[in-house]
Amino acid sequence: MRGTKYIMVAGFSLSVMFAFAGNKERIGQAGSSQLLINPWARSAGMGGANSAYINGTESFNWNIAGLSGIQSTELYYSNAILFSGSDISINSLGFAQRVGESGVMGISVNAMSFGDIPITTTANPDGGQGTYSPQFLNLAIGYARTFSNSIQGGGSIRIVSESINNVGAAGVALDAGIRYVTGKNDKAKFGIALRNVGPKLRYSGDGLATTVLLQDAEFTVNQRAEGFEMPALLNIGVSYDIYLVQAAGSEEGEETTETNDDGKPSDYRLTLAGTYTSNSFTPDQIRIGAEFAFLKYFAVRGGLVYEESVLSDLSSGRLNSNTGPTMGMSLMLPFKKKEDTGFNLDYGYRFSNPLGGTHTIGLRLNI
Repeated sequence: MRGTKYIMVAGFSLSVMFAFAGNKERIGQAGSSQLLINPWARSAGMGGANSAYINGTESFNWNIAGLSGIQSTELYYSNAILFSGSDISINSLGFAQRVGESGVMGISVNAMSFGDIPITTTANPDGGQGTYSPQFLNLAIGYARTFSNSIQGGGSIRIVSESINNVGAAGVALDAGIRYVTGKNDKAKFGIALRNVGPKLRYSGDGLATTVLLQDAEFTVNQRAEGFEMPALLNIGVSYDIYLVQAAGSEEGEETTETNDDGKPSDYRLTLAGTYTSNSFTPDQIRIGAEFAFLKYFAVRGGLVYEESVLSDLSSGRLNSNTGPTMGMSLMLPFKKKEDTGFNLDYGYRFSNPLGGTHTIGLRLNI
């Protein structure tokens, strides 16, 4: 029975991976690229390498199955300042609530801000007519469930809205994910998630209308915009926890991967993680990262997001302004009255060149 599970998971992952593998000829043909930006602080510090063991509302952007890790209630606010000095930011709010013994319902809202942009026209190319600000909003509602001690799964529906004052587009996208947990103290995790699958979006509005003069008469011509695809992708992630303790009789400072006498994990944890992201319209990416944590008080993490030419100069064909390395940390204040509750402060940083790096700060409350 267990062997059958492995075969089913491997077959599903391979078939979907080949179906959605990146194609260089399709690069740049999708829209709604903001769906590819991670707005959450903790996962930003690992570059998304933690998709296999991520829990809580951050799971909306990596693997919705991780939503099932909520034990009671979670409220999470995050602010991402993209490319320092660009005036572009993302404000995100997530809420999740356990429903029954094994289910969790959650909602995620991401609002992207571009600052004030001067209004220009063909008659006034220098502006002077005020400003406008694009409105990019994503609203996701998801449900995840723990089916057994080893298997968790979930799905979500996302409403995507993009607009300026006279042109806009709206649509829906679906996400689905599954996670398999095994080993003593659930050390090993494997996850697969499919994201941003939906119909084409198309812009419409008065901004696409043009006034033309024909035989001394004015006519309004409405232009039809071409539809564009969602940036569908597939995440395949793995992770493994290493608990560090000082074994009896060992020299001081020697580290071993064991548990305490009561069978519970030790105070120090090192997690190694990796994620393969197969993009439909951008280059595929390999994400690797590590996280070191002390109890529930402190954690530091780092990662690397690798794609073709990401370590090269822009003149050598690099397509991404993010140069790969990421880092972050968390300070946690647990509540003693109940396990898995507390207040967390998360920070993540993504290196970029020639643009400034991306800072992400998050505040998480578990009650």
